[in-house]
Amino acid sequence: MDVATELSNEERLNRFMERINAGEKIEANDWMPDDYRMALIKLISMHGMSEIMGALPEKEWVPKAPSLRRKLGIMAKVQDEMGHGQLLLRVAEDLMAPFGKGREDMMNDLLNGDLKFHNVFHMEAPTWADAGLVGWLVDGAAIITQTNMLGASYGPYARALQRICAEEVFHAQHGESIILALAEGSQEQRAMIQDAINRWWPSLLMFFGPASAATTGSSKQDITIKYKIRTKTNEQLRQDFLSKYIPRVRSLGLTLPDDTLRFDEDKQEWTYQQPDWSEFKKIISNKGPKSESRLHLRRTAFKEHEWVRRALG
Repeated sequence: MDVATELSNEERLNRFMERINAGEKIEANDWMPDDYRMALIKLISMHGMSEIMGALPEKEWVPKAPSLRRKLGIMAKVQDEMGHGQLLLRVAEDLMAPFGKGREDMMNDLLNGDLKFHNVFHMEAPTWADAGLVGWLVDGAAIITQTNMLGASYGPYARALQRICAEEVFHAQHGESIILALAEGSQEQRAMIQDAINRWWPSLLMFFGPASAATTGSSKQDITIKYKIRTKTNEQLRQDFLSKYIPRVRSLGLTLPDDTLRFDEDKQEWTYQQPDWSEFKKIISNKGPKSESRLHLRRTAFKEHEWVRRALG
């Protein structure tokens, strides 16, 4: 590369950063650095696939919901999640256009294990309390993460999040309604909630990712903050979650499975037992309790609906 071209690229990067720092939105057809584009593709495609795969634990409860009202509520939530996935994959598709790739390539990457989805959606949901907890705490964690990116420098993603976050609020309220109904029920129902919390707590802590890149060897969170895709670190988001939900869990007379959990008044943050991050890496590598069965379901649907894609193409 000659000096003139190198200076030109440096100037373009400087102008790009000036736009970001001034609060301007980057659009799909604008020039962007390669690492910005790749960070967005990884983030948004993973987010999109997590919405699609995240519908599966609750889909399992559609035929088993305890009343018609609950059945209609969880069906509507599953439909919303699939719509979020569709919207996000369209956003990611625009970013991948220069590489000649689209949604079908992303789906193949998911099924081949090259595209990961969120750790929580590899887990089991064996009881109705699990279905409620997914809505209350998992979607609650998602709201904390996603609202942090409502001002993302990439315009199409920020605009998509406006709709997604609004609907996720209803999802969290739906889950909270299930949990409150169970909490006001029998001792067996309260025990079912407590059992679900005990099983889900490590996954909820893992939801936000490791505090430091040293844990996984990834500097993705540094890149997303550098380019103002988000503003808070993984640990800051986890602390926001703990501050919001620990009091709510305890107010129901429920406990959290961590004897070390306490609020440090000096540091103004929660101290907690670190989850097993080696287990986190194993889970997101499709070795979680329900990874294979949910991917098998997605592979089957993808194959059986190939004729629809051909007809639309």
